[in-house]
Amino acid sequence: MAAFRGASAKVFGLKDNKSALPYLLLIPGLLWLAIFFIVPIFSLGQMSTKVPGADIGEFVQEYRFSNYIDAFNSSKEQFLRSFLYGLLATIIALAIAYPLAYAIAFKSGKWKNILLVLVVAPFFVSFLLRTIAWKQILGEEGPVVSVLRTLNIISVNTSITSSAFAVVTGLAYNFLPFMTLPLYASLERIDPRTLEAAGDLYANGFTTFRKVTLPLSMPGVVAGTLLTFIPAAGDYINATILGSPSNKMLGNVIEARFFKIVDYPAAAALSFTLMAAILILITIYTKRTGTEELV
Repeated sequence: MAAFRGASAKVFGLKDNKSALPYLLLIPGLLWLAIFFIVPIFSLGQMSTKVPGADIGEFVQEYRFSNYIDAFNSSKEQFLRSFLYGLLATIIALAIAYPLAYAIAFKSGKWKNILLVLVVAPFFVSFLLRTIAWKQILGEEGPVVSVLRTLNIISVNTSITSSAFAVVTGLAYNFLPFMTLPLYASLERIDPRTLEAAGDLYANGFTTFRKVTLPLSMPGVVAGTLLTFIPAAGDYINATILGSPSNKMLGNVIEARFFKIVDYPAAAALSFTLMAAILILITIYTKRTGTEELV
């Protein structure tokens, strides 16, 4: 082992064995990343430029980059819908999670740990089961429809399931912990004496929040919105279970082309297009918020 550390130190140009240890600890993670991310991405990139062969399920490498244009043109509606639903779900999750995280960080006292456990408790249940549960909650016999009809907000013939409302609600619920935990971590680091100092300088509650609390919690806001928007935009389970054919997202199109239509090049091209669009939006978002170090 000592000889291995010494050789590693020479490879990395380090003077002693101890300084090589951090680099040695990186090797398992780098191997995992290479095998299960870089290699599949490279394979997906190759598939995205292939064309159908003579036999069903056979594809020939022709480096046909127009696959991207064709795939995007055929799925523009689902592409835009994915980002719209993801954005709406992110906004709803932020509106719910920020007061919740604030209450846990500053007002929960001895109940803080219990409340944090309740936030992550949904993760102990399958994502699929949670989505199916929402179908029951929003169903004709569910409590939401019953209350809304009692209050005459919706008519007897109005249904909530198989709608955009149901899909966005499911997305917001399923990814709510991803928004809450970064916000809590950011708010919890704020020194309460900073807020007291703002009060001593005659700032009211709203001014203190706008000038002190919100700016100091922006890293959590950015991290939470990214962790919510990225999986929400690429999700297809909520649209499948809670939506209708008119609510399908890009993830549904990719899933269908991979497993039903068997059009691997188009599915791969759509996957890369989705990833590229998300990366561009993330870059613009982090630069506008001044938090480039988060990505």
